[in-house]
Amino acid sequence: MARSLALFAIGLVFGGGAGFVLAAANGVTFDGHDHGDPSHHGGVQAEAMAHDHSTPVNLPAGADAPSVAIAVIPDPMAGWNLHVMPQNFRFAPESASAAEKDGEGHAHVYINGEKLGRLYGNWMHIPALPKGAVEVEVSLNANSHSPLTVDNVPVRAVVTVQVD
Repeated sequence: MARSLALFAIGLVFGGGAGFVLAAANGVTFDGHDHGDPSHHGGVQAEAMAHDHSTPVNLPAGADAPSVAIAVIPDPMAGWNLHVMPQNFRFAPESASAAEKDGEGHAHVYINGEKLGRLYGNWMHIPALPKGAVEVEVSLNANSHSPLTVDNVPVRAVVTVQVD
């Protein structure tokens, strides 16, 4: 009986591993979402819209157009604190990857042009920055991850920090 259970457990481990490798090789992700299958997106058109993050969402200029300012402050203990101050924009983590809605979404944070990650609130701790002049950029993005623009100008802020 003990040997049967041991063989069963070994079979589960190897079978699960083989299934994982097979799924990963065919584009299936942990969210059960096959990026290679347009039917998972409502067809080819929806596939293109859902994953084309390069097409900006352009909003008209005006008093209620979104904008953003940032500050990078040394953390008293270690690293840096990024403060993101959007205007006419609401962070909406609950709507990430959902339909676009004017004035809401998330931010993307870049260090020297390389994406650090997404931001769903006003503050982010950055554990370390490289030595020298470091460019920190924050762009506002729609729920669909497309960059926001106002009159075709990206809604972003950039500051340069000198790191010793």
